[in-house]
Amino acid sequence: MNLLTQIPLSKAKSTIDYSSQLFLLGSCFSQNIGEKLKHYKFQELQNPFGILFHPLAIEKLIQRAVQQDVYVENDVFNINEQWHCFDAHSELSNPFKEKLISDLNFAVERTLVQLKKASHVIITFGTAWVYRNTSSKQVVANCHKVPHSNFTKELLGVEDVKESLKRTIELVHSVNPEVQFIFTVSPVRHLKDGFVQNQLSKAHLISAIHQLIDTDKISYFPSYEIMMDELRDYRFYVKDMVHPNEMAVDYIWEKFCEVWIDDSVSDTMTKVDEIQRGLRHRAFNPNGMAHQNFLTSLRGKIAYIKQTYPFMDFKLPEA
Repeated sequence: MNLLTQIPLSKAKSTIDYSSQLFLLGSCFSQNIGEKLKHYKFQELQNPFGILFHPLAIEKLIQRAVQQDVYVENDVFNINEQWHCFDAHSELSNPFKEKLISDLNFAVERTLVQLKKASHVIITFGTAWVYRNTSSKQVVANCHKVPHSNFTKELLGVEDVKESLKRTIELVHSVNPEVQFIFTVSPVRHLKDGFVQNQLSKAHLISAIHQLIDTDKISYFPSYEIMMDELRDYRFYVKDMVHPNEMAVDYIWEKFCEVWIDDSVSDTMTKVDEIQRGLRHRAFNPNGMAHQNFLTSLRGKIAYIKQTYPFMDFKLPEA
């Protein structure tokens, strides 16, 4: 008796290796995958504006970058002793207005640089629900704890999402026509919107994405479906029963590797992981001969791998 369902997966054509340039945008799940790629020292940039949940927020960032549209004082505001921008996550917020504006423009610059050289753009959408500022009539990426009376809540229709994705793809293609898009929908459930409303939101996102998959350069990775169908048990969630736990993230990462990571780099990934675990090692006796020999061996492994991959940056332990 088979008590499990598994989503059929096949190897992608444009796989990722250590020469790939990766750009990750989107919900907190994009950071889960991004941290895995970072751990294994792939060349990546993730969420320069912080976590962005919906398609319009991601489109706006890419539009700003491609058009080199800089931020000015009118684009930021102060509340609760912090300066914020409705286009960015609160992790960019700052007590100083000038610092926030500088950080925003630096993020825009980094976005354009990475878009131009990216081999793969990986976008994870979290929700089709958006909040529109009643004063500016603009959809915001983050409300920054501004009172809800200042916003109206809307659900983007399938056509709205589709048109936003088309504009996003066209903007990226205007600076990098050869890029590989990987779209996915976050397995994190937005239950604050409601159980039914969350499913409706995810359905709109999935439907819109699939209407655009017409070439090998636009792909869909089923992270949401893997969570819902293969990991359909609350033991795969953290205590909030909404976010996938470490075991679930590891499982979905393995599936991502199965599809997108080139088989030729598996040995290098193993060596990088060994170094990373070594760097996290805490010695009982830091001054002992055994630990000093361990550090010497670790530095040798780092030096060896950097001969082939000089871009890999490891924080070397002190001598």
